[in-house]
Amino acid sequence: MSEAFVRYTVEDQVALVRLARPPLNAFSISFLDEIIAALRRASADASVRAVVLSSDIPKMFCAGLDLDIILSADETIIRGFLNRLYIELWDVQCALGKPSTAVVEGAARGGGMTLAISCDMVIAGENASFGYPEINLALPPAIHFAHLHRIIGRYRAFDLLFTARTFDARQALDLGLCSRVVSPGRAFDEAMSMARQIAEKSPAAIAFSRAAFHREADRTYTDAVARAVDDFCALAVGPDSQEGLRAFLEKRKPLWPVEPKPDSAE
Repeated sequence: MSEAFVRYTVEDQVALVRLARPPLNAFSISFLDEIIAALRRASADASVRAVVLSSDIPKMFCAGLDLDIILSADETIIRGFLNRLYIELWDVQCALGKPSTAVVEGAARGGGMTLAISCDMVIAGENASFGYPEINLALPPAIHFAHLHRIIGRYRAFDLLFTARTFDARQALDLGLCSRVVSPGRAFDEAMSMARQIAEKSPAAIAFSRAAFHREADRTYTDAVARAVDDFCALAVGPDSQEGLRAFLEKRKPLWPVEPKPDSAE
């Protein structure tokens, strides 16, 4: 039997979903399946009024995908993983029926950003850091093309996705990528306080209003996500992505095997 990396408990009508896959909470397919299963469990439990998603790994929320998935260069495996992360995770969050909050203390990168902003709110400690490093590995930050510009605007989204720079919690708050920033070690308590406030309200009103909110906010998201899966797979199995990943793991500069071709006039 495989080891469980998600810890699920209920406290004060709040489902606590804790990530615990050392050292970085990187997504394997089975780990992502556990997260989705925990969210479905919370959705099905009528006694649960809110969900808080956090990490039990010090200084780390989630580093994104496990690079072994991409290094396999098997498009079927990559596509199956992305269908879970891009589509199934978002679908289960939309259908959750109760608000969810991500607690980010430490690093959130790439797919970890996808997980965090799939929640309705993000509470960050001042020690949190954020980033979209995909382009450094010759991978397309495809899912973020679908939603980041909607949150922070076209030009700032392009900046973050194409420079791959990291940024801190205060910058994330200014950009609109988190709800609140609190002192280090206080983000979980802040999220629980908010969740308890919501738990006191009418569950029918919360569920109805949340569904309406998602319907209006994500009206064109589904079509964009389907394209994002295709875009990621198209590049991930190619030589540049494989070289970028190996260079990262070997702590060296990548040697790109394919020189970009200049645009030619028609």
